[in-house]
Amino acid sequence: MDIQTILNYKLFGVNITSVAIAIFIVSFSFLLKNIIAKIVLQGSRKIASKTKTTADDKIIDAIEEPLKMGIVLAGFYFAKMWLPFEKFDNFLDMAMKSFFIFLLFWLIYRIADRFSTVFTIFSSKFGKELSKDIENFIKKTIRLIVIILGVMAILQEWGINVSAFVASLGLGGLAFALAAKDTVANLFGSLVIFTDRPFKVDDWIQTPDIEGNVEEIGIRSTKIRTFSQALVSIPNATIANVAITNWSQMGKRRIRTRIGLTYGTTASQMENILQEISNMLKNHPDVHQDTIIVSFDEFESSSLSILLNFFTKTIDTIEYLKVRESVNFEIIKIVEKAGATFAFPSQSLYIESMPKS
Repeated sequence: MDIQTILNYKLFGVNITSVAIAIFIVSFSFLLKNIIAKIVLQGSRKIASKTKTTADDKIIDAIEEPLKMGIVLAGFYFAKMWLPFEKFDNFLDMAMKSFFIFLLFWLIYRIADRFSTVFTIFSSKFGKELSKDIENFIKKTIRLIVIILGVMAILQEWGINVSAFVASLGLGGLAFALAAKDTVANLFGSLVIFTDRPFKVDDWIQTPDIEGNVEEIGIRSTKIRTFSQALVSIPNATIANVAITNWSQMGKRRIRTRIGLTYGTTASQMENILQEISNMLKNHPDVHQDTIIVSFDEFESSSLSILLNFFTKTIDTIEYLKVRESVNFEIIKIVEKAGATFAFPSQSLYIESMPKS
């Protein structure tokens, strides 16, 4: 069999030479996609490296993968020209257009991931910092819009009347509204959280039902990591309508406690102990000096009670406990030095007379 016969051989009605050329074009596009993308983006990267911001570098990174896929799709497009499947031409043309539409919206989607960073840089020029929570909200909203528009554009390409479809939703509008009311409520709840800012990511908060650290604030729910390391998701509509205690916003942390001394403590000992404890708290480096109360205020059933009310400078739990421990040790030393003793629940029994034996 000579070369001419091989070149004229047909596979499924298509000349084998055309099939070979089509396979070569597709393979060539796969092999060269990285090289072509690097050459195309090289000039842009050089310009971006000279700027102070990293936003342009991130946008170029977002373009890279869609550009590589675009090169491969272009290879398929040119390969199709060598394969005259007339019966499938219309279908293949629509499929290629759909892939290019997908590619376009994928590119927009990837850039949207970097959009919040660009928006933050823009807002900072006016002296206003954009919160991380609002950045995430903008990013997720743009992603959703891009996906919806992309799906609508592809459906339109396949001859589906998207406008008529959207209009037909009005027939079931009431049912849809009832089904989506919780979603809408959560959306407005997230807007309340973003605007009022009762808490942010990493804050330690407490609600009537849950206490822990905020891990994520989403469009639908807020995720809180409890101190037992369980992850709890609370709908934003719920958390936006309950009382929230944000412990991370404390400027200081209160210690309120009582110590009891025995009834054998003399007045002079009590006065000395009160003065020593007060001086110790006023000179303690980790005690906030705004409010320090040391007061002998109660005659309890088995003790003379002293009220201590003061604040630590730290709000961190571990450091707070260390300060509390330090203060307790100092109080023990003061009481021991004064010659007094701590009271404990007890009862005294008085016998007026002993029975005769």
